[in-house]
Amino acid sequence: MKNNTLLAIICLLLVFASSCKQQQDARKPISQASGTFMKKSIARNKKLVASEETQIQNLIKSNPKVKYIASKKGYWYSYEIRNEVDTLTPKKGDVVFFDYEIKDLKGTIIYSELELRPQIYYVDKQNIMMGLRDGIKLMRKNEKVNFLFPSNMGFGYHGDDKKIDTNQPLICTVTLRDFKSEAAYEKETEVKVKTTVPPAPIKPESTAVIKPKDTINQ
Repeated sequence: MKNNTLLAIICLLLVFASSCKQQQDARKPISQASGTFMKKSIARNKKLVASEETQIQNLIKSNPKVKYIASKKGYWYSYEIRNEVDTLTPKKGDVVFFDYEIKDLKGTIIYSELELRPQIYYVDKQNIMMGLRDGIKLMRKNEKVNFLFPSNMGFGYHGDDKKIDTNQPLICTVTLRDFKSEAAYEKETEVKVKTTVPPAPIKPESTAVIKPKDTINQ
């Protein structure tokens, strides 16, 4: 009897072990499929990046008189107006005031400067285009710079759901008007609010109703 019980337990353990192994084996194709998908996705992204870089390089070559600088983040830029006097550039903790317009690589305006004005940006604390987030920190006051952004530094796969298409490289022309510390900006804003708030209306003094004097019948 004991031997039968022991044999039954051993059989159950073997069945359980076999079931676990089958479950583990069943997961393998999913893992392989996932790996294949990732490899294909990476290959597509590499092909896309290469294609966009080719478009940008062709644009650069078509303007040999313009000197473009390659950034470490994978975009290019050139100066229309350069400030060689100042040395300070925006950093985290600053507020930046700038204007910009967005064009496609053919130079067609997508968003004009007037449409996008005004731009007030808290450095590294607000969600803006990745290329601008980095590019603005290279600029000095009153400089005007043309940035050539591949789509991964712009609006990426989704575009902006309005005028910018999927995976669209962009030209952004940025003019940095000014920048200052957040503390200085908030202090100025507070002062402006105080000076622009209209004073409370002055209530007129209450005037007693003057009744006509009683007339005496002569």
